[in-house]
Amino acid sequence: MAWGETSVWIDGTENAPLYQDLLDDAAARPARDAERKKIIRPNEMPWEMSRQGLLKHLINEQMNTRMETVDAYMQIVPPGSKSGKHRHLAEECLYVLEGRGYDLHQDCDVEITDEYFWKPQEEVKRFEYEAGDVVYVPPNTIHQHFNADPDRPLRLISTINRIFKQCGLNDLEQIENAPEYDPSLTLTPEVIRGFLRGER
Repeated sequence: MAWGETSVWIDGTENAPLYQDLLDDAAARPARDAERKKIIRPNEMPWEMSRQGLLKHLINEQMNTRMETVDAYMQIVPPGSKSGKHRHLAEECLYVLEGRGYDLHQDCDVEITDEYFWKPQEEVKRFEYEAGDVVYVPPNTIHQHFNADPDRPLRLISTINRIFKQCGLNDLEQIENAPEYDPSLTLTPEVIRGFLRGER
């Protein structure tokens, strides 16, 4: 043959229907999607006692919903308390449902090669907010939420793009745990009501 590299590229005997698998997946998708939830009821939204704090997952890729690109949870920060502190590569948007508080944000200098290299900048910025506000967290920013009210809970809706993770960029790091974090505690409506009242 005319190409000098033929002796190299023509090697191999393994066959696989990879393109056909893509066609089959595309053909089966409408039926598969019809089985996925477009409405999620409160009793279908799992609670989590997480290192970041008290979460109620609204949309998550493990919840069999039609949402392909976004994860969302409601976070409850008890009166006078704070969330955990973490950093992730994806940007985040939070809607303040109830209460008042503030965020501390610390930007990082980042280099992405085969590994992530990040270094926190010196400045820590404070952003105050109240119910009805939207809080933006830039990519790769160390951040933490604080409830500024000693008597009432702070409730936030967090949304984040899961495409970063699907692209191999799930650079999520927990730096500090929420004060309420107790992996042995199972969250129930009764337990959550105790946190809302500041009893726990």
